[in-house]
Amino acid sequence: MSTFSAPRGTFDMLPPYSETFNRIRIQFGLELRDAGYQYIETPAFEDTGLFVRGVGESTDVVSKEMYTFQDRSGRSLTLRPEGTAAVVRAVLQHNLQAQRHPVKLWYFGPYFRYEAVQAGRTRQFHQIGAEAIGSADPLVDVEMIALAVEGFQKLGVSDFRLLLNSLGCKECRPVYRAKLQEFLRGLDLDEETRRRVEINPLRVLDDKRPEVQAQLDDAPLITDNLCEACAEHHAFVTGMLDELKIAYEPAPKLVRGLDYYVRTIFEFVHDGLGAQSAIGGGGRYDGLAQDLGGPELPSVGWAVGIGRTMLAMEAEGLDIEMPADCDVYGVALGESARREIFKFVTALRLADIPADMAFDHKKLKGAMKAAAQSGARYAIVLGERDLAEGVAQLKDLATGEQTPVALDAVVDTLKEKLQ
Repeated sequence: MSTFSAPRGTFDMLPPYSETFNRIRIQFGLELRDAGYQYIETPAFEDTGLFVRGVGESTDVVSKEMYTFQDRSGRSLTLRPEGTAAVVRAVLQHNLQAQRHPVKLWYFGPYFRYEAVQAGRTRQFHQIGAEAIGSADPLVDVEMIALAVEGFQKLGVSDFRLLLNSLGCKECRPVYRAKLQEFLRGLDLDEETRRRVEINPLRVLDDKRPEVQAQLDDAPLITDNLCEACAEHHAFVTGMLDELKIAYEPAPKLVRGLDYYVRTIFEFVHDGLGAQSAIGGGGRYDGLAQDLGGPELPSVGWAVGIGRTMLAMEAEGLDIEMPADCDVYGVALGESARREIFKFVTALRLADIPADMAFDHKKLKGAMKAAAQSGARYAIVLGERDLAEGVAQLKDLATGEQTPVALDAVVDTLKEKLQ
């Protein structure tokens, strides 16, 4: 038994859990690829300043949750806590925005936050995300939402709700911010929350504590204070969602936890997950590229939590049908037969037929048990006597029927049967 364990807040992803995990990644990736999004992968750690400037110094992510360290050269580096800032950094660094507008990218990987560990919340977690960088068109907001909805539906997830809000822009949000601060200063709040009122009052709306929420019923709402341009943008998004028959719930107190969001924001929640109900979300971040030293690039994106999506599937009793580990399993009796079976297995794999075999000189009973456990449809059974006769035994593992097949016809016969 190992004397080491995975660090708290992390976990080993083992079969069959890992197969479902991979299926979710593949499904969303296919949806995004078919919509013109290209894959990008950024480093697992970045300059700390990227997240301080991009995500926001006052956010919990930056102030409390980042894994930050100094390398041997004394540079401050941080394990990525989210994906958008790094993708925008890569777009600017490599001038991708000069090639097309919008730059449509998708990504997948592990992310890291030092959080209180509980069901649905770990310190290393995996997300799949999409970003459309360089377009202010509200139709891109709608495309983003529709792609996420389609991804969930293709997986069979149905009991989720789409929450939708607008956070305004640099023109109307300061006016609303002042109104909100004036209201919040009159409430009975603890000292830390009062500090938040002065630094980032919108985050108070997102406070989950009942004693805070009970005082927010009469709080001014951002959707009542949008400028004309933001109101038109929001009306277009909601109107198109209605036309597409994508159900959503207006959520005027929805904020999300990152400072770069403007205008459209949205969140997918699943009521079967308890306190950690969000399974994905995102929004528009028109000023992020400029905050990172680049040109004005209005953009929108989202991220979906793979672990949270798996919990949602479990809550709905969903099982993803995965293809069998192999279609053909080789069983060899004797050294010469082992070599020949391996040739068959290799040829089948080259023909895109999943194949495996019994290793370590297993006896017939143990090898046939392994064949049954593999999920294969057929077994190739080959002994020294079969070799001398120039045949292999092809066994249908569902019916038990066994047929001799000439050695030089084994691969073609299996190709025909498995079409």
